This record gives sequence, structure tokens and C-alpha cells, in this order.
Amino acid sequence: MLLQELKEEAFKLSPSDRFALVSAIIESLQNTSHSQTERSAAIRRMRGLLKTDQPAPTEEEVVAMLEEQRVEKYL
Repeated sequence: MLLQELKEEAFKLSPSDRFALVSAIIESLQNTSHSQTERSAAIRRMRGLLKTDQPAPTEEEVVAMLEEQRVEKYL
């Protein structure tokens, strides 16, 4: 059902049924924000997995790595 059709059908409902519909929509949105919180927690855990004891590469090392990748890709 398209959004416009849904709106038209909503206006056909009684005020109490429209209120119930709005409540159901709000409840579904609250459940969505909960899943985003879970997703954020999973992302934080994944970032922790990427941590290393090694120091970050220097600017020169990064430039050398990028150059090496370009050579492998284009030659």
C-alpha cells in the first residue's frame, strides 16, 4: 500500500481508531531506536577488536603503503 493510500484510509477511521494507529506507529518507532542502540553497541565492540599494540604508521609509511598499492593495482 502506498503512503498516500494509507493516509486516505487513515482519515476514514474513527478518531479512537486513528489514535490507536498513531500509538502503534509510535511504538514501532521506539522499537526501532532500541535496535539502533544495539547496533551502536556492536560497532563499539568491533572497534575494540581493531585495536592493536603497535603504534600508528608514520606519514611516510602511509605514503609508501599507498604507493605500493597503486603499483600493484595499475602495473
